[in-house]
Amino acid sequence: MLKSRNSLKSRKELDAELGGAARAWLDEALAEAAHDAAAAPDALRAEVSPCASPPWELRYAAAGRHCGPEHADSVRSLLLVEARAPLSSVTRLYEQGTAAERRAVLLTLHLLDLGDTALPLVEDALRANDTRLVAAAVGPYAADHLDPHAWRHAVLKCLFTEVPVAAVARLADRARGDAELARMLDDFAAERTAAGRPVPEDLRTVLALTAPADEGDPPARPTAAPAAPAPTEES
Repeated sequence: MLKSRNSLKSRKELDAELGGAARAWLDEALAEAAHDAAAAPDALRAEVSPCASPPWELRYAAAGRHCGPEHADSVRSLLLVEARAPLSSVTRLYEQGTAAERRAVLLTLHLLDLGDTALPLVEDALRANDTRLVAAAVGPYAADHLDPHAWRHAVLKCLFTEVPVAAVARLADRARGDAELARMLDDFAAERTAAGRPVPEDLRTVLALTAPADEGDPPARPTAAPAAPAPTEES
């Protein structure tokens, strides 16, 4: 099973864990990202050709090699935030990246000033069968921007692929009183039972959360994935 939390480490935490060479590489990478962010207004950067890749994007791809795969998500997230990555960069890094690079994009979307323009990336991840991408796609950005229909199907996708529903940000808030989600869950459970397959315990958990608030406190609920703190230089 996947871990239910997609935590991103701060720069301070990374400095405490990385070796000297990795810290030096990260310093240079973040300086390049900051330089790109300061070089032109965001509006102008958004109009740049999607084929024009700034140097920090090469650093993004190399993060695992220089800082270790266990730190790659956090390093890549720091780069995206430091660069104030526009949609063109985020889309390019997602579409051209490995699964690990796509995951880091998804984990960072809620920390970028993109509005709902990055929803196609979330929708693409939810169509995949890679559970790492599905878990990353149902984070805070999806909770803020997916419409009710798409969000319900994202929850069903987690159940179908056995991604723990604890990965779904703001699950309790969005599920509360959702009669349509309850109907979909009942249908899914009936299909599983008819096929002789067990009904996931997570399904029962989500179904309990769909009860209207005035029906009393629901049974114990899973801990929804908290919004990862914005990685910063000092925190």
